[in-house]
Amino acid sequence: MNRREWLDERRATVRTQYDAESSEYDTVGGDYPTPLHGTFIDRLLATCPPDGRVLDAACGAGKWFTRVAESGRRVVGVDQSGGMLRQAASKGVAEMTAQVGLQELSFVGEFDAAMVVDAMENLGPEDWPVVLANLRRALRPGGHLFLTLEEQDDAEVAAAYEQLSAAGIPAVLGEVIEGDSAGYHYYPGRERALAWITEAGFEVVAEDFDQQPGWGYRHLLLRAHRT
Repeated sequence: MNRREWLDERRATVRTQYDAESSEYDTVGGDYPTPLHGTFIDRLLATCPPDGRVLDAACGAGKWFTRVAESGRRVVGVDQSGGMLRQAASKGVAEMTAQVGLQELSFVGEFDAAMVVDAMENLGPEDWPVVLANLRRALRPGGHLFLTLEEQDDAEVAAAYEQLSAAGIPAVLGEVIEGDSAGYHYYPGRERALAWITEAGFEVVAEDFDQQPGWGYRHLLLRAHRT
């Protein structure tokens, strides 16, 4: 199996598992995964005009739809999982929902803000530049993007790479297959992610990190350069 075939297989596994989990995915309440998620979404919304339009990309079951709507902004949700999208649409909050993956986003200048929450880790390194370019294109000039970057213990990432390589899998350092999760995670690390972000035409407005035992979430509020 070549690398592209393997990544496509991993992506299909992610989609299938999210479909299977969709009916119960939205039952986790409170501030999961971390309180900073909500804090940064509020900061993102504050950048929008009062009736601004917000893209929730890889929206899952629509966890953040109500927060966007209650701020007075309109939300559009997209996700590659049909099961997740049905859960999101059933809330009756989004202006529109569409089954489309981050890699296939084709919006052009339609949004004042966008967010990708807890989803970038399901993208391989080849897809990061593609997705960031898609998000940049979807925003109006000067629009803002909030994304989370999951980070894992370096020793665990290195051990996963050695294990995958020993099994003949065409993985690169940073890729992890976890049997009890969504089937594929990639951890590029802060510096590589920021390099891709800069190349895509974004600048960092705010950044914070929430460390959990052995892992954590980096929160990045970005602004698209005006062209």
